[in-house]
Parts: sequence; C-alpha cells; structure tokens
Amino acid sequence: RPRAIVTRAADAFLPRPEALAQAAPGATSLLINSPNNPTGVVYDRATLAHVAQTCQDHDLWLISDEVYDTQVWEGEHLSPRALPGLADRTLVIGSMSKSHAMTGSRCGWIAGPPEAIERLIDLATNTTYGVPGFVQDAAVFALTAGDELEAEIAAPFRRRRQLAHAILAQQSCVGLIPSQGAMYLMLDIRATGLDGEGFATALLETHHIAVMPGESFGSAAAGHIRVAMTIEDDAFAAALSRLCTFAADLAAQNTQVAQ
Repeated sequence: RPRAIVTRAADAFLPRPEALAQAAPGATSLLINSPNNPTGVVYDRATLAHVAQTCQDHDLWLISDEVYDTQVWEGEHLSPRALPGLADRTLVIGSMSKSHAMTGSRCGWIAGPPEAIERLIDLATNTTYGVPGFVQDAAVFALTAGDELEAEIAAPFRRRRQLAHAILAQQSCVGLIPSQGAMYLMLDIRATGLDGEGFATALLETHHIAVMPGESFGSAAAGHIRVAMTIEDDAFAAALSRLCTFAADLAAQNTQVAQ
C-alpha cells in the first residue's frame, strides 16, 4: 500500500529524516524523484544520506527517478546509487523524455543489480512487449549525440528560469520555492487568500493561463501552484507577469476584506 511522505514548503519540500523513519516500518521500497517534479528541488547530499540510512536501517529497495538529471540549475545532481551501501539496493530510472525532448516517445531504462534487472526484463516483456523501432532509432541517435545535445535541450529551461527569477524579484506577493532543477517552478500564492485550485481556476478563467494546483500533488502543497517552463520565452515571461499582477490584485482584495 503506497504511503506518502509529506514534505513542506518551509523545508523547501525536502523530506525530513524523522518523516522518512516514521514511514519506513513495514515498507519494502522507497521512491524518490530528484531533480523533482513538481517543485524543481534537487535533493542535496545530506538529504540523500538520510534516504540511504533509512533504506539500510529498514532493508528497503530505493527507486530513484532521475529523469531530470540533465536539468540542474544550482548545486549538483547526485545519484544515490553512488552512495556507500546503496548500489545493491537501488534502481535508477532514466528516460529520454526530458534530456532529449522525446516526451511522447516513451523510451527509458532502469539501472540496478543484475538479478533485479533480469526479473524486470521478464516483467517488461509481458507488459510492454517492446519499444517501437522508430523510437529506438531516435534514442540511439540522441544517446550518441553526446552532452552537447543534452545541453541544447536544457538551455531554454535555464534561460526561462532566469527570466522567472527576474520577474518574481520585482514583486512580493508570489513566493518562489528554490528552483534548482527540472522544468518547473513551485509558486506560493497564499497571500491571495485562495488555495492552489481556486487560484489556478481563476487564472485560467480570467487570463486563459493554465497552471497546476499544488493540491494535485498532495495536501502539503496547498496554497501553491506549479508552473511549467515549456512555452516560448516571450509568451512565458508575459504569462508569468500577468500571473503576478493577477495575484497582487487578489491579495489587495483579500487585505481589504480582512480589514
């Protein structure tokens, strides 16, 4: 039975050691995602050390989703499989979807201990049958293109992150959770008096701008929204500016009502 580990905005949505330890008894595996969707947070070495300790203390498999590992804007990406004692209990998930802009092609991999991979091959054979030939050809091309292609794919998101930071720095209503990696921003809109779902709905209806409510990812993200940096720079900057103005107007109305 899945058991969610609640992370909080006050902790930059990093899991607390005590939360990991509390959820671990009776579990067989732990799933993490860094760089993270939806927050853009990159798990630091200290956080991964707590993850490693929890897995070793409770004999857990670690499933590490690292599909955004080529989109790190601050700090460094560390695969937990490289930590002492974790190679034999960690499965690393990779994908061409983000690193090479092959979002719809669904070509990826799992790296881990040979005995685990043998069983996963049996599972994949009986569930997915195989990856279409043209997708395999595209993946081979992308993987042999080297780091330059990965950097080219990541560059627009790095650029839009800088645009976002510049826009958000000009106002004080919308807060930004540290955006260290991936193609997302997690924004705090609680000053508006609305929850994430209410704000997202109002923004869509008023300005035709679509964002994801934080509540879509769990109650801990209530009062937040996720913004995807996946449209062209000018449109992205214009939409984010309108979002901030809209939030400021709502916050002013909220303050007047409170008074």
